[in-house]
Amino acid sequence: MTMTAPLFFYFDLGNVLLKFDYAVACCQMAEVAGISSGRVREIIFDDGLQLAYERGLLSTDDFYDAFCERSGSRPPLADLALAASDIFEMDANVAAVVERLRASGRRLGVLSNTCAAHWEFCSGTRFPLLDTAFDVAVLSYKLGTLKPEPAIYRTAIDLAGARPEEVFFVDDRAENVAGALDAGMDAVQFTSASGLIRDLEKRGVCLDV
Repeated sequence: MTMTAPLFFYFDLGNVLLKFDYAVACCQMAEVAGISSGRVREIIFDDGLQLAYERGLLSTDDFYDAFCERSGSRPPLADLALAASDIFEMDANVAAVVERLRASGRRLGVLSNTCAAHWEFCSGTRFPLLDTAFDVAVLSYKLGTLKPEPAIYRTAIDLAGARPEEVFFVDDRAENVAGALDAGMDAVQFTSASGLIRDLEKRGVCLDV
């Protein structure tokens, strides 16, 4: 069954556009801080530090100071930020989908729960596609709201300049897809680039990838 073709396409960042593993970040941060990776995980995730950073409640300097206080160490900020951020790899198959959508004149955006250090590391020269292919970046740390909270989807719809049902979104997490659907968007859960292509084809978006 063919569905209505979307007018705007949002992609999640982590584990859709970019593959990543937080376990790698914990090991790398542990090495520069001189503590165990388990302790890093406790500080970053169990204590809610990363979540506060992604919500924009903490600046990078605030995050660094809190990490240092809790870890009892004070590695150089640049080294810690690099250890935390050098964990991403572009999914070439998803990138090919993005490039074909862009080449066909579609409007695209990134809709992501992320922090300042990760976005600054990934955008620009590291993964230039993030700057060249996307018209809009809806980022949790800049807005003070996280998926699947309704406010971030409302902002995404407004910035897309289309009706909610005309805005397509792909995310790897079921709860974030559910939040988008509740906001009236057309959303699917990411499993693979080939599955994404099939989802697009159902909506009349055919790509030669």
